[in-house]
Amino acid sequence: MSEVRALRPEPDPVKFAHDSERRVAELLDSYGIAWHYEPRTFVLERGADGNPRSAFTPDFYLSDHDLYLEVTTLRQSLVTRKNRKVRQLREQQPDIRVRILYQRDIERLFATHAA
Repeated sequence: MSEVRALRPEPDPVKFAHDSERRVAELLDSYGIAWHYEPRTFVLERGADGNPRSAFTPDFYLSDHDLYLEVTTLRQSLVTRKNRKVRQLREQQPDIRVRILYQRDIERLFATHAA
């Protein structure tokens, strides 16, 4: 059996916010897909004082694919908020490619690609 090698450039271990993010990272590693965890925050709204009022930090950036991934397995209210932020980002910066992986997508991925 061949050894699975993490391709991410960060030397320190990543502290994922949720176990599903860790599992997605392991799946990306197993396919040799380079990734960065939460590398960039996009400011979506600023207040009158110029300070950020709303921002979005996608979970992963797949540099070889120029694609951001947001993993969501949380409550519906949080999914709705993430959908709104992704929609705002797409409207403000249409050149930024971002996809949301929903609970059903993640379950399908792990069922199809279980180790």
